[in-house]
Amino acid sequence: MTAPSTFGLSREARNLHWLLTNLVEEVPGIQSVAVVSSDGLLLLSSDPTAAAESRQARPGRGPRGSSADLATIVSGIGSLTVGAAKLMKFGGVKHTMVAMDEGSLFVMSISDGSLLGVHGSAECDMSVVAYHMALFVGRAGHALTPELRNELRKSMESDSTGSAR
Repeated sequence: MTAPSTFGLSREARNLHWLLTNLVEEVPGIQSVAVVSSDGLLLLSSDPTAAAESRQARPGRGPRGSSADLATIVSGIGSLTVGAAKLMKFGGVKHTMVAMDEGSLFVMSISDGSLLGVHGSAECDMSVVAYHMALFVGRAGHALTPELRNELRKSMESDSTGSAR
C-alpha cells in the first residue's frame, strides 16, 4: 500500500488514514479497502493514487481495478442489501460477504449510511477479515461526522486531480 499524504488534514482524518493503513497492513489477504459515503462517493482508500493514475491513463472512462471501482461496487451492494432488508422487514444490514472463486468482497455498515468495503484474496480468512473490519468500524464509526466526511471527500478529489493539499 502506498501511504497517502495526510499533510494538512485534521487529526480525525489522519487517525482514519492510520486505521485504514493498519487494517490493510495487519490483515493477511486484504488487497484493497474503500470507505464510501452514503451517496456513493469514495471518502478513504487504501490506494488513493490508483484512481488518479487510472483516470489519467484512460481519460473519459472510469478507473478499472482501482479503489474507485471498489467504491462503486461497495455502494451498489450496500444499496441492494438495504433494499432487500427493507423488503423482507429484517432491520438494518450489518455486513455482507461475497465469496468468489478467486477472492472475496466484504461490505460493512459504518454509520449514517457510510460503508467499509474490503477486497480480499482467495487465501484470506474471511472470519479474520470480518473481525478486523468490525474493529475498524467500532473505532471509526463515531468519527465520521458530516464535517469529516466533507474533508475526506475534498482530499480524495484533490488526490484525483493531482493537486496538492
